[in-house]
Amino acid sequence: MTKQQALYKYLLRLGDNPLILGHRLSEWCSRGPILEEDLALTNIALDNIGRAQAFLKYAAEVEGLGKTADDLAYKRDERSFYNNLIAELPIGDFAYTIARQLLIAVFEQLQFTDLSNSSNETIAGIAAKSLKEVRYHVAHARDWCYRLGKGTEESHNRLQRAFNELWMYTGELFEMYDEDVILVFDGVAGDLNTLKIQYYDAVQKILNDSNIQIPVVDYMQTGSRKGIHTEYLGHILAEMQYLQRAYPDATW
Repeated sequence: MTKQQALYKYLLRLGDNPLILGHRLSEWCSRGPILEEDLALTNIALDNIGRAQAFLKYAAEVEGLGKTADDLAYKRDERSFYNNLIAELPIGDFAYTIARQLLIAVFEQLQFTDLSNSSNETIAGIAAKSLKEVRYHVAHARDWCYRLGKGTEESHNRLQRAFNELWMYTGELFEMYDEDVILVFDGVAGDLNTLKIQYYDAVQKILNDSNIQIPVVDYMQTGSRKGIHTEYLGHILAEMQYLQRAYPDATW
């Protein structure tokens, strides 16, 4: 794998995660439990889509084949996406969405703090801008964990169940492959292994403060770094890519 290929695949990962998660969060539009949360989740979705556009635009430039961010978002098939599995899971109930947001946002805060010091100026710039948004995402999910975890028996049980179901997807966040090794050596990407302890410590503190027990799992899900996904990604892409695939030469 060349350095260009490594950077391209890494940028796809950085773009695919917010693209798919943003699409998932957009499903809350007009369905939030209260108006304020309807707006909050929709705005978080927009933050993700904006970040996806930035990373995929840069990925297209690195690939050098004349493609655009839209081409990479709407004209790749399922096996060419590298988003983490946790991002593509259905939104579930409100507690499930909040639990997933916490698990992803805490990771992103650590990741973008690290990437803000990347030797690649474009990645560093996108990471620094994203970090401002992600800090809010963490605070939003954390505060709701407090409310739900310490609220009624029903809200507590739903949140606990959500973390129990999602915990096995967290290990994949720290998997490193060939492109990571190449980019870490050049200072472009950070070593995810160095973030793992910080991540679980931060999440555990929030869960403890929310009266939520740390889940115990026997294994962790994997596959996305090789383009292997759950059944849900195909359904997302069928909906998200329909217009562009039906009218590939359309102009606005």
